[in-house]
Amino acid sequence: MPQDFNQPIIDEFRANQGQVAMFDGARLLLLTTTGARSGAGHTTPVGYLPDGGRMLIIASAGGAPRHPAWYHNLLAEPRVQVEDGVFTYQAEAVVLKGEERDSAFARAVETDPGWAAYQAKTSRVIPVVALTPLGGGPNAGRGGDMLVAVHDAFRRELRLIRKEVAASGTGGLGVQLRVNCLTLCQGLHHHHTIEDARMFPGVEGRYPELGQVMERLRAEHETVARLLDELQRLLADGEPDVAADRVLAEVERLTTELEAHLDYEEQYLVPILNAF
Repeated sequence: MPQDFNQPIIDEFRANQGQVAMFDGARLLLLTTTGARSGAGHTTPVGYLPDGGRMLIIASAGGAPRHPAWYHNLLAEPRVQVEDGVFTYQAEAVVLKGEERDSAFARAVETDPGWAAYQAKTSRVIPVVALTPLGGGPNAGRGGDMLVAVHDAFRRELRLIRKEVAASGTGGLGVQLRVNCLTLCQGLHHHHTIEDARMFPGVEGRYPELGQVMERLRAEHETVARLLDELQRLLADGEPDVAADRVLAEVERLTTELEAHLDYEEQYLVPILNAF
């Protein structure tokens, strides 16, 4: 897309922790590549598919006969910058090949037939690119505000997954939707592990009077962990035809517990973290 179309999207994305009104309900990131000829940075909004510890982006260019400029750029320099609305980090871009590419593209088509329509419009094989994070950190801001931003990202992803599972009907769950659920589980587990190891001990060291609050937060982590385990077991390969309504029931249970936990944590910790 031309830059005069992209720039308002980029500005809104950065101003609203990754939310863009015209792409409500979509997973969006900002990809900054190094120009193959100019050497300058070029930022482009792109949709993505969760894929465990990485993200998949598709160089469709709307089915145009040529690959998008950002694809040519990352071929020349695979080190890129990714912004997800909360974190900004470097990532390694790898173009998927053969069966891996075909499987990933089929998952994309499963979630949105528009990808198949783009492929039908062009003679080129539309590339699928995996972005693997190389480390980074939260965007600038006070600690409590950043905690809310992280929580809101989980809340948005849960809303998306609930909507996707509900829309899948009464049949079995699609492959990409399984991946979306498992990626969420992985992200929540990682977030709570960091809180337990780093943030909670730091808060207790400064505010010992919050002992009961921290005890409750840790107990809620255990409850969420149990629900995550149950959801992951339901999605395991041993049950390939698990019904969407069963998954939705588990996601709803997780959502209820998690939202109450996030609200309670923000009530007590956001003012403290902002004062650090």
